[in-house]
Amino acid sequence: MRDRIKDILLESIQVKEELLRTGIGKIIEITDLITDCLKKNGKVILFGNGGSASDSQHIAAELVGRFKKDRNALSAIALTTNTAILTSLANDYGYEVVFAKQIEALGRKNDVAIGISTSGKAKNVVLGIKQAKKMGLKTIALTGADGGELAKLTDISLVIPSSVTARIQEAHITIGHIVCELVEQAVCRET
Repeated sequence: MRDRIKDILLESIQVKEELLRTGIGKIIEITDLITDCLKKNGKVILFGNGGSASDSQHIAAELVGRFKKDRNALSAIALTTNTAILTSLANDYGYEVVFAKQIEALGRKNDVAIGISTSGKAKNVVLGIKQAKKMGLKTIALTGADGGELAKLTDISLVIPSSVTARIQEAHITIGHIVCELVEQAVCRET
């Protein structure tokens, strides 16, 4: 068991070391896009399934509440939290549109839509991003493996260099924390 724990930790470290080598530029782009959105009174709209749904909620909470600083709330919403909306859309139209319909209802000029999918193949996340693009929103993808269809659709995509779901999710929340800290610093300078 001790060896397996060591292997898991080393695998996680290796993914983050590769992200350190190849992902800093993308993290800066994501931070700049979100900062610009918030400075223009836009909002950050996040969505994903399973662990990625939880990551969406986690990142939105850090922006609305606080990350490190007591400050004014930053506008962010996770599309994974309203069970009445999710279940009615899934029942009436199919699960594939649960994010696209919410983007249609809530998305506005200057907003940023962030689709999170470890494979980049989640149909409902892809359709949510397609709807956001149709409406002129800026789009970001956090994915893994080869990025799937999602990575090809967005203005900025950060593909985690792993095919192991747990390692991808660990990297996604690390990126979320980095972006929240940097956005908070950038926006709080002016408030």
